Amino acid sequence: MDGSRARQFCRALCVVNTEVFSGMFWTVTISLLEGFWGTGKLFALTLVFSLPLGLFICLGSMSRVTILRYPIKFLIWVIRGTPLLLQLLVIYYGPGIILGNNWWGSGTGGRFLAALVAFVINYACYFSEIYRGGIQSIPVGQYEAGQVLGMTKGQIFRKVVLLQVIKRIVPPMSNEIITLVKDTSLARVIAVYEIIWNGQSFIKSAGIIWPLFYTGVFYLLFSGLLTILFDRVEKKLSYFR
Repeated sequence: MDGSRARQFCRALCVVNTEVFSGMFWTVTISLLEGFWGTGKLFALTLVFSLPLGLFICLGSMSRVTILRYPIKFLIWVIRGTPLLLQLLVIYYGPGIILGNNWWGSGTGGRFLAALVAFVINYACYFSEIYRGGIQSIPVGQYEAGQVLGMTKGQIFRKVVLLQVIKRIVPPMSNEIITLVKDTSLARVIAVYEIIWNGQSFIKSAGIIWPLFYTGVFYLLFSGLLTILFDRVEKKLSYFR
């Protein structure tokens, strides 16, 4: 009889633990989805602003105007030579230290904006180097052939160079963009709510660490989708080989 009661108790305990874990699992999943919204928003806005800004920085770094070219090259050197984590701290806390007044404020929106500015500047500088490499990889003879045909510089760029440049920059661009997915987790250093931040919060609130590991599933799925997308883009552009 005692053995039977022990088995019943164990079964009941397993059922209770399963129900508790199931409830906690959904609570964690919903919280991480909310955090992933912040991650996705930072990712998308960074791309929207950094891709065109990177092109302008690229053109500036290739300019024949010395007063424009050297400051831009110096900016690229500083951004590429320092950690993104440090850049986040400088951009968020720097104005307050120098001017005695924090431009960004202490609210969620201000912290997110500071993180966005840091990410846009950082990735624009990296994208500018990818653009520059793509443009300079086009043989000079193609520019000269366009000039012989009476084409303007703009026509040569649009009709001869542009698609070839796109084909050549897609692989390095895809690597940088997938890296951006993971780099968004650095925004938590200035208390921006994103998926890692939400995962860490369960360590303090519930004393469990597995939600932090669970965030990896979201990163893998998102990175996997981007990888598939870029593979298809590369196949579409394969006729330029």
